[in-house]
Amino acid sequence: MKKIFLIASGFICLFLNAQAQKKNIDKVVAVLGSNIILLSDLNQQYAQFLNSGNTDDPKVKCYILQQMLAQKLLKQQAEIDSVMVDDGQVDEEVEKRMRYQIQRAGGQERLEQFLNRSVLQYKDEIRPDIKEQLISNKMQAKITQDVSITPLEVKKYFDGYQKDSLPDIPTEFEIGEIVMYPKLTKAEKQKYYDKIDALRLRVKSGEDFAFLAKSYSEDPGSAADGGDLGFFDRTRMVKEFTAWAFKLKPGEMSPVFETEHGFHILQVVERRGEQVQARHILIRPQNTPSSLDRVKLQADTIYKNLVGKKIPFSTAASLYSDNKESQYNGGMLLYADNVTARTTFIPADKLDPKVFLIVDTMKVGEISVPTLFTDQSGKDGYKILYLKSKIPPHKGNLDQDYAKFKEKAQQEKTDKVLSEWFEKRRENTYIRIDEDYDDCDELKIWTAASKSAKK
Repeated sequence: MKKIFLIASGFICLFLNAQAQKKNIDKVVAVLGSNIILLSDLNQQYAQFLNSGNTDDPKVKCYILQQMLAQKLLKQQAEIDSVMVDDGQVDEEVEKRMRYQIQRAGGQERLEQFLNRSVLQYKDEIRPDIKEQLISNKMQAKITQDVSITPLEVKKYFDGYQKDSLPDIPTEFEIGEIVMYPKLTKAEKQKYYDKIDALRLRVKSGEDFAFLAKSYSEDPGSAADGGDLGFFDRTRMVKEFTAWAFKLKPGEMSPVFETEHGFHILQVVERRGEQVQARHILIRPQNTPSSLDRVKLQADTIYKNLVGKKIPFSTAASLYSDNKESQYNGGMLLYADNVTARTTFIPADKLDPKVFLIVDTMKVGEISVPTLFTDQSGKDGYKILYLKSKIPPHKGNLDQDYAKFKEKAQQEKTDKVLSEWFEKRRENTYIRIDEDYDDCDELKIWTAASKSAKK
């Protein structure tokens, strides 16, 4: 039986190499089952690695090739289990990655120079791989979907630590915030409305929407792409934007409408089921001295009511805060670097430095006076902070750090399930890796599994 497997595997290898030569494709660096990995595919992913700001290190190709083999194995199983993703998801992910790549490169022209091809051509090249990645991710999620952890398993995981190897937990803060932005009057907004309405009329008279978006839109994420937002579903955009995007037909343009981000005009490019591709122009109204004075007065009043115990902080946050992420969480900030854990304990070195300077001098339970701040988009507002708790540096323990150890135990169990799944599939799958990668330690487990299958 093993001899038959070896002979069949040889024919597969010869067939795939013949197909590669027939299509005038470059060198095959790996074969997994009926799937091949080309040198150009490997180099393309390495180029993305470099464009993400990483330094040149050819050894990284070993790791990338390992990831590509894992992806092929997951994709192979996904085909058996009929695990799929729709085209809209793929298009959305392609657009998201292209916006990131363009931003990292410092503009579309510089990215095209780096890639030595047009962005449109590059999108077509990476689309199959991104689709494969999404399918593989979905397959991996299916494999681990039933992995759960009990309190007893968490304790067993914790007990596995030597006392002197327990992690050092740095100072952590639990912080609440009330964020307040100025609200402009209709008269203060009018000139911004007139500006974007004039752009709308220019489009109506025949001018190119994409050119005007590049020239005038104040959305840094899409202006360089002619306002193109790629494909998105009903959950990704604010409700006013979604309403127009899914109401219009391809080619139609919206009237001027307002969201929390400013004034927009929107044009639908294409519709695919519950996914829409649209482009827009955004004009952001700017604060006036009067609007800042008004919000400062409101923030001072809220602060006095908080200090005077007339209203709980959580209630004030839900009523007055403009931070949608924390507004209905009692105003409490979540640790952004670990969204899945949804923990409110934030290490000191991960805090916004300006926030840290304020809370580091506060006592637990204290509320800060309203402070003027500027957010990442350049918008000014006032912020009130509440220090709920401050945990000094300590050795990890279950009483204070149960959630952390639970997450680590869960991840260990998930990794074990995945490792066992990969090991079993590798043993029963033909795998061949080009001898140029014999020195890659990361790949030895793949070649070893293939050799054992041939015996």
